[in-house]
Amino acid sequence: MKKVLIWGTGAIAKQVLSNGICGELLGFIQSEKSMDMYDGKSVYGLDELPKEYDFIIAANSFSDEIYHTCCRKKLPLEKVLFLRGIKSREGLKDLTVIREVLGEKNFTNYCAEFGLKEESFFADDIKKYTELNKRENFRIQEKYLWPIIWEKYAMAGEVTNYFFQDLWAANKILHTGVKVHFDIGSRIDGFIAHLLAADVDVTMIDVREFPLKIAHLHTMVDDATTLHQIPDNSIESMSALCSLEHFGLGRYGDPVNPEGCFECFKNIQKKLKKGGRLYISVPIGKERVEFNAHRVFNASTIIECFSSLSLKEFSCAAEGRIEYDVDIHKYDQDSHNGEYRYGLFFFVK
Repeated sequence: MKKVLIWGTGAIAKQVLSNGICGELLGFIQSEKSMDMYDGKSVYGLDELPKEYDFIIAANSFSDEIYHTCCRKKLPLEKVLFLRGIKSREGLKDLTVIREVLGEKNFTNYCAEFGLKEESFFADDIKKYTELNKRENFRIQEKYLWPIIWEKYAMAGEVTNYFFQDLWAANKILHTGVKVHFDIGSRIDGFIAHLLAADVDVTMIDVREFPLKIAHLHTMVDDATTLHQIPDNSIESMSALCSLEHFGLGRYGDPVNPEGCFECFKNIQKKLKKGGRLYISVPIGKERVEFNAHRVFNASTIIECFSSLSLKEFSCAAEGRIEYDVDIHKYDQDSHNGEYRYGLFFFVK
């Protein structure tokens, strides 16, 4: 039986374990070690890997980072199995060995990730369907092939951190009975859709155009760092879910401005009327900018930046659940633990 290490302790690693691997699991690797045990097994830092292992499964979305770390640490790449793509299929490439180590479910997901449909179950299913089919109009034709591989062993649905943050904010807003709400850059197909379904009039503020006409949805093209179209002390209810951390990084066509998000923080407070409610979420953890994707904040930084408002709740969405009423310093040194943690802040002016 092959001896296997899993590089990662987040959602991807959990999925791999749930699907089952064909080998002896020695433990887990973290690029920045933050725990000693995970799922009943030892967690290793980069300088304490066991000498006797056959393969490392990189069950992590940071494939580029892991690849360069392996090169820097001179870890044998032929023993590293990357489950997420980098520029090309690197590391262990022998599909027979990969299938043996991963097991059928994980191997199917691997094939889906790298476009290896012929190496998956797909060819066998075509053969079986063709043998059984009696309807001429529904015979398989090459020109109409549309291979979907990754759903074979997927769960019935997926609940992410976005699901929980959107539900958290929408639930709070709808319970206030408010019928007019302003939002800065949140998801239209999640959070905003919840409000529209309840006949709440939502004004969506974004630096980009949104051309569609949807009942109860109004759009305002504006620079959220200034909000110059909105009078001071005028808004009763406002939200910004996983949007403020991007401002000033140029990712969405906005001007590069290191103070962009902080200028927005100040202006949001000016626009709220007395008693106005604000619902925001941003990545929290060890404070840094990961240019040009986003910033990660200490929770205390957000609270200090919104000092003219009163904090009513600080909760967190991570790893498929919400943790309510969290100590504001609990995750100040959290790197990411495999996936990002979103701080949910509810303020009142």
